[in-house]
Amino acid sequence: MIIASWNINSVRLRLPLLLGYLRETSPDVLCLQELKCEDAQFPRMEIEDAGYNCLVHGQKSWNGVAILSKGPLEEARRGLPGDENDAHARYLEATTPFGAGVLRVASIYLPNGNPVGTEKFAYKLAWMARLNAHARQLLAWEEPLVLAGDYNVMPAPEDVYDPVGWADDALFRLETREQFRSLANLGFTDALRAVTDAPKQYTFWDYQALAWQKNKGLRIDHLMLSPQAADRLKSVTIDKAMRAKEKPSDHVPIRAELA
Repeated sequence: MIIASWNINSVRLRLPLLLGYLRETSPDVLCLQELKCEDAQFPRMEIEDAGYNCLVHGQKSWNGVAILSKGPLEEARRGLPGDENDAHARYLEATTPFGAGVLRVASIYLPNGNPVGTEKFAYKLAWMARLNAHARQLLAWEEPLVLAGDYNVMPAPEDVYDPVGWADDALFRLETREQFRSLANLGFTDALRAVTDAPKQYTFWDYQALAWQKNKGLRIDHLMLSPQAADRLKSVTIDKAMRAKEKPSDHVPIRAELA
């Protein structure tokens, strides 16, 4: 089974790229982030015609997450628990058949958090703490689980083209990386780092300053696997070529194959 994640940066604008990716790569499950549309504007018909079921948690103009699957989807949670006043569409969780049981998957769009020292950074850290608390509860199910998405975190210096220059950015601050490490310490495996320790495995290149052409990238999109999913991990691929297509997202998909 192939599980993929992609911050598509406007699903309606990138619909041709999305349909091409589904056709060419054929993931069994694809988690999308930054839809930038409400549920009613999501291109459900086109995606269903491509052979996928859809769950959508949208928001007007901002945020938004979705889960697409070749198999049936059962929604488990819409929105991250822990703050009833948080109306941002950043978390969607579902189950789909997998072998004799189910795969549980979440599509995550973690807050950016910049600028540091503002309520935006405090919100990011609080959101990460809520994610970790919920993830701890999910581990009790002892089932294959993938927490997939745009984490807006570079976990280590090799995940950013200029670690010194990014030292005080919300995506690379020590507090941010500590929260990400806490998630790993619960028992989750960073899928990419389970198969390679090579540097420059980026998933994001800014539109500005020729970042793509100069390979000034960041690794901020992650697949975090429960022990039951990590035991089945066969391979991980970053679909870097998607960044070179016409009108691309600034992120590219990352996918893992589970036995």
